[in-house]
Amino acid sequence: MDFEPSEDQRLLVESVTRMLGDTYGFAQRKSYMGQAEGYAPAIWSQFAELGLLGLPFAEEYGGFGGGAQEVMLVMQAFGRALVLEPFLSTVVLAGTAVNRAGSAQQKQAILPAIAEGRLKMAFAHGERQARYDLNDVVTTAKRDGSGWVLDGSKTVVSHGEAADKLIVSARTGGDRHDEDGITLFLVDAQAPGVARRGYLSRDDTRAADIALSNVSVPDADVLGEVGHGLPIVRRVVEAGIAATAGETVGAMEAMNEMTLEYSKTRVQFGQPIGSYQVVQHRLADMFMTQEQGRSMAMLATMSVDNPDDAARTHDIALAKVGIGQAGRYVSQSAVQMHGGIGMTEEYAVGHYFRRCMVIERLFGDPAYYLAKLAAEVR
Repeated sequence: MDFEPSEDQRLLVESVTRMLGDTYGFAQRKSYMGQAEGYAPAIWSQFAELGLLGLPFAEEYGGFGGGAQEVMLVMQAFGRALVLEPFLSTVVLAGTAVNRAGSAQQKQAILPAIAEGRLKMAFAHGERQARYDLNDVVTTAKRDGSGWVLDGSKTVVSHGEAADKLIVSARTGGDRHDEDGITLFLVDAQAPGVARRGYLSRDDTRAADIALSNVSVPDADVLGEVGHGLPIVRRVVEAGIAATAGETVGAMEAMNEMTLEYSKTRVQFGQPIGSYQVVQHRLADMFMTQEQGRSMAMLATMSVDNPDDAARTHDIALAKVGIGQAGRYVSQSAVQMHGGIGMTEEYAVGHYFRRCMVIERLFGDPAYYLAKLAAEVR
């Protein structure tokens, strides 16, 4: 894969960066957080106008026809601005599931609506007892005539509160940890029996816990093959890891720029702290770590469409560990270099820190993936 941006990709990044520069200052972001949805619907509409919401979808579905590299570039821009809108949950996670498992009719009904900004979705897979094990599912779906009845609960569903439609995983067969027997369903978020409890996550984004009680779903809303949903779940998670790796790179770029500028203006003992060699060494280490993280984001982007399951899983795990460690080092160093002001709500660097810490644990923390990598060499 050639990571030198094409002319179209450069224009895409320029348009996104320009739009965010005009609309997504730190003070503006705080006002968006205060809106009922936890983000700005007007910004979501602008994303649709720019074609960002159809970025990875085929042109026949109103999309941009882009791929993982375009998503990475846009997520980097989002990471620099700390974007709150549900792009990850709707376009990357739910969009990947529909793209990979949906029927022609489902794609035609869903993907254009996402691209136009009319439909917001959430991927509801995680359960309280599962930790990071994707095959640990106890939510059930039982046959009921020509459809299914879902019972169970999902936790920490990104933007689950604002979603119009949910993609829910449920067990149609097997035991709790079996890889077979997991099925994906399209569920109307307003359907009888669906209850959502929304809350603010530590990184200022919205999430929800979702309870399902006797929720009826017709056969037409089964996504993919019955009992064979786990491979799709894995591909969705891998797409999420690649996207958030790009977001972390953007956040690290912003933190390094803020810290460098602060080192030039913060005076201590009569001179800027950036004149001290120890500070210069730390700034150099932060920049080098950022670039190492960029390499890991590129690895994830390059791997996400690899048809070799074993190689793809291995490389995504490597990237997840690398980007998590890089984001942690840069964000902790940025806060430390800013001193007390770095811990305040009124200053942006602490918000970048919190987003990087959430991303580090999203879809599995570095320790989880290190264990998986270690198991390969036993």
